[in-house]
Amino acid sequence: MIIVLLGPPGAGKGTQGELLAARLGIPKIATGDLFRAALREGTPLGVEAKQFMDRGDLVPDSVILGILREAIASPEAVRGAILDGAVRTVPQAEGLAECLTTIGRKVDAVLLFEANHTELIRRLSSRTTCDICQTPFKGLQPGTACPRNDGGRLIRRQDDEPEAIQNRLNVYEELTAPVIAWYETHGVPVQRIDAIGDVTDVTARAAQALERVQHAG
Repeated sequence: MIIVLLGPPGAGKGTQGELLAARLGIPKIATGDLFRAALREGTPLGVEAKQFMDRGDLVPDSVILGILREAIASPEAVRGAILDGAVRTVPQAEGLAECLTTIGRKVDAVLLFEANHTELIRRLSSRTTCDICQTPFKGLQPGTACPRNDGGRLIRRQDDEPEAIQNRLNVYEELTAPVIAWYETHGVPVQRIDAIGDVTDVTARAAQALERVQHAG
């Protein structure tokens, strides 16, 4: 299955994507991870993507689709993949559909993780991120050593400050929310997942949603 994860910043897509990928035995392809890997390898696409990410801007479609094309065509994704952060706009959804069509594949399901703005702002403003591995952590103060022992220190990213968070949510509503309607009108099952609550409970809801899609198909 090719599964697209959607939802506002702070909804927990990254965490749930990892758990679902392990459950299904397929890779989670996160654009952020792909960008950082490309940057470490010194590729032009990686450097270009990093410039946009540092400003808190959306990465252009041409960069996103270029990196995605390579990842989806890899042997690791032959049985399917979970795409996290890959589709943020309608043009990206259209571009992804075209890419998949060229290799005889399609998006089989969309999981939409939902939470109210108050909860999203609380989550994002209370997290810190490792300045080396970029892993986010909750409840740890800036300056703390990264729990992954990679030599990094936890920092508060500029886009996790309250004003920046509100801007990110506004961008999501303006550009990403219409993607939901696009998938629905193109016959792709969109499963809405309540993202509030214990992580394991949210994972169970997502797994049940995918089972419904498989049975319906």
